Parts: sequence; C-alpha cells; structure tokens
Amino acid sequence: MNSNELLEKIRECVEFGKVNKDVPYPPNMKGMDGADELTKMALEQGVPPADILNEALIKAMERVGQKFTDKKIFVPQMLIAAKAMNASMVHLKPFFQSGQVQRKGKFIIGTVAGDLHDIGKNLVAMIVEGAGWEVVDLGVDVNAQKFIQTIEEDKKAVVGLSALLTTTMASMKSIVGDIKAKYPDVRLIIGGAPITDAFRQEIGADGYAADPQGAVAYLNNIAV
Repeated sequence: MNSNELLEKIRECVEFGKVNKDVPYPPNMKGMDGADELTKMALEQGVPPADILNEALIKAMERVGQKFTDKKIFVPQMLIAAKAMNASMVHLKPFFQSGQVQRKGKFIIGTVAGDLHDIGKNLVAMIVEGAGWEVVDLGVDVNAQKFIQTIEEDKKAVVGLSALLTTTMASMKSIVGDIKAKYPDVRLIIGGAPITDAFRQEIGADGYAADPQGAVAYLNNIAV
C-alpha cells in the first residue's frame, strides 16, 4: 500500500473501531490489520507521523464526533473508536515527546468536586485528544486546588470542567471563581447534562459545549 492508502485504512480502522488484527470487531473487518498494525506499517514505510495524526486520526475522530452529535452512533461505538485511536497513538507518542510532532495545545479536564460521574468527561477527553490536543485528565471529584496546581505547570492550557448533577453546579461555580481569581487569563470551558450557556455567563466561564464536538470546535478556534 502507498502512503495515501495506508492513511485511509488507518482512518477507517479508527472510525469503525478496528483496534488490531486479533479483535473480531467490527465483523466485516475480522482478520484484517487494525489501527495498531497499520500505524506501525506506515511509520516503517516513512509516512510522516504528523500526516498520520492530521490526515488519519484527527479526521477519523472528527467523523466519529459528528456521528455522535447526530445520534448516528452512541457511547459504545465512541469508546471502541477511541480504543482504536489509542492503539495508533501509542506509536506516535515518541514523536510527540521528541517534539517532531506538535500538539495544538494542552487541555486539562476534570469532573468537579462532589461529582463522581465520568462518562461524559471521558468522551470529551477522547475526542479532544483525537483532535490533536494533549489531554491531562484529572479524573472525578476534582477541587479548585487540584485544577490550580495543574494549571501552574502550563499557564497556557485550556481547562474543561464537567458536572452531571445539578447539586454540583454550585461547586463548578466556586471552582471557576477560584481559578479566575488566581489566573484570570486562563480559558475555561464547561459542560455536562445540567449546564447551559446561560449558566456559563452567570459564573464567568469562557466557553460552553453541549457535546464533545462543541468542545473541539471551541478549542480549535483558540488554536487558530
């Protein structure tokens, strides 16, 4: 296969969740090489790592995110696509670490203190990483101090706060206030089932996303 064919195959594997040759999913790709083998093959054939990221992984995850937004796929398909993306990303991480391939920026994300829900946060983190950002996932029940400590390591990072419970919206408001008091220029984006753009305006956050693609659109607008 030439480089364009390899990139298209990697795109297809990530979009449809073909992790490697051994996994039986999806059934129509059973026994075929997956994102793991094809990424390794592409690098061995001299395909630039940046092309694999930009032309295969990012484009595949854009398709996945849009299909999720359009309700053409659901959480299980998102998770398996992210697993395939991660199988490919393993081969690319050494090039990120060496600086040969540049990320668009850093995105710090966590579910706010008092809230233990992580599915929505995880989906956003996966799609954002697939869009070419370095993701620092702080997990769940994250207080203001933990966010601030992580921001101190990279003050240019964008911060995402997630909440599922209406009872933790007050916690989100408090955390946004604490972060802005310490780092007024740090950009904060919020999301979660009970969150609205009106609430974003009320608490002084910079962005609101109703779904993972909305978060990517906000971040990519910053990166331009």
